[in-house]
Amino acid sequence: MIQSMTAFARRDTHVTGATLVWELKSVNHRYLEVTPRLPEAFRELDGPLRELCRKHLNRGKVEVGLRYQLDSGDTDIVIDDALVTQFGAAMDRINELLGPTSAVNPADILRLPGVMQTREADFAPLMAPALALLDETLAVLVETRAREGAALKQLLEDRLDGVLVQVSRTRAALPRIQDALRQRLVKRVEDVIANPDQDRLEQELVMLAQKMDVAEELDRLEAHVTEVRRALGQGGHVGRRLDFLMQELNREANTLASKSIDTETTQAAVELKVLIEQMREQIQNIE
Repeated sequence: MIQSMTAFARRDTHVTGATLVWELKSVNHRYLEVTPRLPEAFRELDGPLRELCRKHLNRGKVEVGLRYQLDSGDTDIVIDDALVTQFGAAMDRINELLGPTSAVNPADILRLPGVMQTREADFAPLMAPALALLDETLAVLVETRAREGAALKQLLEDRLDGVLVQVSRTRAALPRIQDALRQRLVKRVEDVIANPDQDRLEQELVMLAQKMDVAEELDRLEAHVTEVRRALGQGGHVGRRLDFLMQELNREANTLASKSIDTETTQAAVELKVLIEQMREQIQNIE
């Protein structure tokens, strides 16, 4: 099966203390290029993330984004109960000595050194679940790419059918085309006999002889179509192979156009080039 390089996948999960969400987006690219978008707390996943991407993917520009939401926030406020008790006792003693006018607001105690501290959340337990979820998300991305690849394959098959239709029509017209060429050749010989010019005769004979037969180009077009279909059937990482075959098909279509002496063959060559260009554009998305 072939895979498109254009796809999107999203997976989320809730683990103890947090919700994790991975979003992956891939587009076509000559090689595999991974762009992680990780929160600072998950920076250590950069290496394992790239390794997982290489495990699942061969080509494509892939953006890998992680979002998270902690159940209790990124930090906790911790009160030192023992220290508060000590400060409270000290304040009570001050009140006894100075009288009620010196009463202290509890908020003042919270501002005293060491009474209130913040404790950062522990992200270490989230690393393994995050990687496991990424593995699942990459599998979903591959499935999506495969579905897109199946659609691309069908599109290419339809265009290949179109190529064979043009080849068949041109081949069927060969006897008429060759007869027209023979008539032109006879006329040119008659013209030269009337007005001898040996060099010019040789040049025109060579040119007409080259145009006499396009069967070789038609045969090669059919052979390339067979190769494209073989590559599509094999599946795997065939994008570069298919791109090369499109170049070969285009070369034969150009040769056919250059040999054309009638509108029907010219039109067939134009249709071939349109079909080939449509396939080439889609093949850029195939891994």
